[in-house]
Amino acid sequence: MVARFRDRYLGRMARPVILVTGASRGLGRGIAVALAQDGHDVAIHYASNRAAADETVGLCAAAAREPGQRFVPVAAELASAPARQACLDAVLAAYGRLDGLVNNAGIAPRVRADITEADEASFDEVLAVNLRGPYFLTQLAARWWLAHPGAARLPGGYKLVFVTSISAHTASVARGDYCIAKAGLSMARELWAVRLADAGVDVYEVRPGIMKTDMTAGVTDRYDALIAGGLVPQGRWGTGDDVGRAVAALVRGDFPFSTGAVIDVDGGFHLRRL
Repeated sequence: MVARFRDRYLGRMARPVILVTGASRGLGRGIAVALAQDGHDVAIHYASNRAAADETVGLCAAAAREPGQRFVPVAAELASAPARQACLDAVLAAYGRLDGLVNNAGIAPRVRADITEADEASFDEVLAVNLRGPYFLTQLAARWWLAHPGAARLPGGYKLVFVTSISAHTASVARGDYCIAKAGLSMARELWAVRLADAGVDVYEVRPGIMKTDMTAGVTDRYDALIAGGLVPQGRWGTGDDVGRAVAALVRGDFPFSTGAVIDVDGGFHLRRL
């Protein structure tokens, strides 16, 4: 009773807390803003760009549905085990809980190289950030959820979302490390969905297509031509808002009987056509 009164006094009684990794820019920013619009508190993870994270905080505050929503920036290099633990500890220190985790953070290889020439350093770096980081951050979150059964503030229970890419199933021979990391993350979604299904945790994968972000800025002309040529049936680039809307729907419980599902946000790219 005392704890409930304390939470009410602090304005945190009913608001879920969602950690979004890689939320300082791009798709992560779109996800954070969409969650703010739905009335959630959002922990804004970033690797090193505090200024960009603060911009996301400001956008979330402007989009917030309710007074008192809190948006806390949290720095961590998620390839590092101690940093992952520190990230979760910071979220729990700021909010006292965690209701959802959106694994969005990721990097592209520093240099696009044909798989006959690509080096092991790039492979190790990309997989450390894009696969090992979210896999083991999820492990930390899952342990907390398993230790706090039935305490989720989200409809249907805790929520876990992996943001992957069409590269999980589409071969790009100049980005082999990136494709392998995203394919592995897709399997992580299956593994965690099976493991956590009876623990009140819904697990999903959101699979974006060709997105207008910093990561694709250097290949804009190439993708403009491919889109104009019909590669994407809906005929445009995707945006952070497109991905944010999908994640928000999953987090608020719009798919209560679909754990393990993949949500394609790719303008129809995945469709097989003759």
